[in-house]
Amino acid sequence: MTWLDHFLQRRRIAQARPFLQPGARVLDIGSDDGALFHTVDFLGAGGLGIDPTLRQMVDGGNFKLLPGFFPQDMPDAEPFDAVTMLAVLEHFPAAAGASLAEGCRRFLKPGGRVIITVPSPGVDRILAILLKLRLIHGMSLEEHHGYEVRQTSKIFCPPHFQLVCHRTFQFGLNNLFVFEYAPTS
Repeated sequence: MTWLDHFLQRRRIAQARPFLQPGARVLDIGSDDGALFHTVDFLGAGGLGIDPTLRQMVDGGNFKLLPGFFPQDMPDAEPFDAVTMLAVLEHFPAAAGASLAEGCRRFLKPGGRVIITVPSPGVDRILAILLKLRLIHGMSLEEHHGYEVRQTSKIFCPPHFQLVCHRTFQFGLNNLFVFEYAPTS
């Protein structure tokens, strides 16, 4: 990753951080090298990251990173207080929305949160230019499939999820979504 990749990653984490409670047990989907766990120092023990680019399991003390895809490669685990997907949702195929939401329901505590950052539609053109200039590494840009930001609230929708927050950041180029899991009886 380049300095710009790290800068953008830190900005996404900074957007998610206020929605993570001290001591929270977090599942980070698309965790890469565990930057969220290294950056947010108040998270609780038992955090788990899952990422298909990892070659082997990493034990970080208070957290573990596992190679694999969510939700199909998830091991049995106690429910989490939060699930994060920071610059990850746009990499999932459109047909995966239902299984993604079901996986989040399966691994979240009632009242738990799904915290998502997703780029606005025009970002892919900007990223392509930054990649040509070698200012970014371009982590899996080929997986972007023209994700429509408005689909996010359709994937994480009532009755199981309630939208807590949606706002843009970085001059409208990125979006933050926070949903609360409200299980139905």
